[in-house]
Amino acid sequence: MSLVLTEEQSLLKETAAEFVQEKAPVAHLRELRDRQDATGFSRSLWKEMAELGWSGILLPEEHGGSDLGLAELGVVLEECGRTLAPYPFLSTAVLGASAIALGGSAAQQQAILPGVCAGETLLALAFQEKPRFAPYDIATQAKATADGYALSGEKVFVLDGHVADHLIVAARTSGAAGDRAGLTLFLVDPAASGVGVTRTSMVDSRNAARIRLENVAVSSDRVLGEADAGADLLDAVIERGTVALSAELLGLIHEVFDRTVTYLKERQQFGVPIGSFQALKHRAADMFCEVELSHSIVLDALRAVDEERPHRERIVSAAKARCSDTAGLVTREGLQMHGGIGMTDEEEIGLFLKRAKAAELTLGDGTYHRDRFARLTGF
Repeated sequence: MSLVLTEEQSLLKETAAEFVQEKAPVAHLRELRDRQDATGFSRSLWKEMAELGWSGILLPEEHGGSDLGLAELGVVLEECGRTLAPYPFLSTAVLGASAIALGGSAAQQQAILPGVCAGETLLALAFQEKPRFAPYDIATQAKATADGYALSGEKVFVLDGHVADHLIVAARTSGAAGDRAGLTLFLVDPAASGVGVTRTSMVDSRNAARIRLENVAVSSDRVLGEADAGADLLDAVIERGTVALSAELLGLIHEVFDRTVTYLKERQQFGVPIGSFQALKHRAADMFCEVELSHSIVLDALRAVDEERPHRERIVSAAKARCSDTAGLVTREGLQMHGGIGMTDEEEIGLFLKRAKAAELTLGDGTYHRDRFARLTGF
């Protein structure tokens, strides 16, 4: 298929670009960071985004959503990546909402998803327990009780977990850490007895949390999907999150490349623009090639998931690996070409580098996804 936007997607992209550039520029992130905002983003601005339909792009119309796809959400996330807008798209609109939309009962969906679409309900997926991404390396136990389960364990890197209204917790109902079988996803109230939430601030000034669970009582009607078969649901949720994050990284990549090229044309040394130096031309050309490759594979990956293509897992991993590598290359080169000022907090290019690194490590870095690609193709 042609890797171009439809007319409707182009209009959505223009609307998103105008909105985030006006209301959530890079200066907005800096302001939230400097005042150590308790939430990490503006709830009123998130509500405005929801009113535009963005928080419910992936959700059914019956719950207030748009019933569109990742191709549409991707163009919004790309524009958010251009301004480093720190909003809970990944945590709530993709990971959390997908878990409930794909695995939740009709009652669970009706209770939660309308609030997500309205920008009133925040969600967080709590699955990771190790410093590095390992989706099945889960030791948190869910022991059966008379009327449900008792959860005990600890989660790290829970995106926006400090403000979530509902936690979606992956726990082990059978098997051992590392086993794919035996996982179950639960809806957990963060205010429930035995739940401890500690906010952590990451290098990119965004938020995650540590979640401690000590014999947290969860009733059987709070299970998402089937007990012991939660890995299938978790895989689908992470797949959506991975390709969505790749779209955000693509926006970051485009913005840093554009800013760097502009700087090369404006900054002068020896009476000429530094962009006229052959060595810098070659480096800019190398970046351009990587940017275009990343752009093409992200567009294909978004559509592959929407269309449920066979072997889409390979395309998703290829997209995340390519974007992680390109974001690292472009931000490092951009910072170096900006010279000494690029190392200062006054210059915004360093903020892009920090976000690129944090996003690279989220849901698996380039090394993880290249290894996964190889395994999926039989190597």
